[in-house]
Amino acid sequence: MSHSQKRKFKENLLKVLVYGCAFCTVAILVALLGYIFVRGLPNITWQLLSTKPSIIRDTIGILPNLLNTLYVILLTLVIALPLGVGAAVYLTEYATSKRFIAVVEFTTETLAGIPSIIYGLVGMLVFVQVLGFGTSLLSGSLTLVIMTLPTIIRTTQESLKTVPAGYREGALGLGATKWYMIRTIVLPSSISGIITGCILAIGRIVGESAALLFTAGSATIIASNILEAYSRGGGTLSVALYIYASERGEFEVAFAIAAILLILVFLINMATRLVQKTLNGKEQAK
Repeated sequence: MSHSQKRKFKENLLKVLVYGCAFCTVAILVALLGYIFVRGLPNITWQLLSTKPSIIRDTIGILPNLLNTLYVILLTLVIALPLGVGAAVYLTEYATSKRFIAVVEFTTETLAGIPSIIYGLVGMLVFVQVLGFGTSLLSGSLTLVIMTLPTIIRTTQESLKTVPAGYREGALGLGATKWYMIRTIVLPSSISGIITGCILAIGRIVGESAALLFTAGSATIIASNILEAYSRGGGTLSVALYIYASERGEFEVAFAIAAILLILVFLINMATRLVQKTLNGKEQAK
């Protein structure tokens, strides 16, 4: 076999391996999602979505868990996104010490790999006990802020680095201030990375249960308003999934909650993508 034939054989073998890995990954994902939807969708009823659990009425409802999930997502993103994007902008555009930047990057990468149960213990000690917020959605949301910040910082920082230096130099050469250049050129050019960080953060928020068990609890009480909701404890959908599957053994309800979680994440991601397209359209119109 000649050298060119060997090289062609290796290239074809590599293509087969790559396509095989891609096929296996997609097949596993499709099988997993299909199994969850097949088991879960038939058990999703209006009563399940619109009521709260009651021992007296012998009913199972997840409305409090659904509302608590939305409350936690909202407050966590409202706090974490500005902090994460601001930290990434500072590290990329303002920080001059390479050693300081390296330390912060190493720290954020380390924090991203810490098990969530550790965050739950820290959140319970700091927010629940020391700061006196008690077992509440506020404590849970603040704990999730700490958990999602590394992801938002790193994804935004990498996206900011992809903006060509010529954009910055051209804007500054035309007399724009540094903040104006960042606000009108750098951030809009890296909006895709910011959206990616937001989507990853939402995925971690929705799927988190260990940390919230320590900080937010598992109550199923519907608050009369959003402020009251943040001041009291409540279980999210992931916490309810854990309770129904491991403690009560009601797997049909657990699969229904799992399907609802997947649908909720899909809808939120679609809404986020629509926001991204809208922002990109406005920038192109300018």
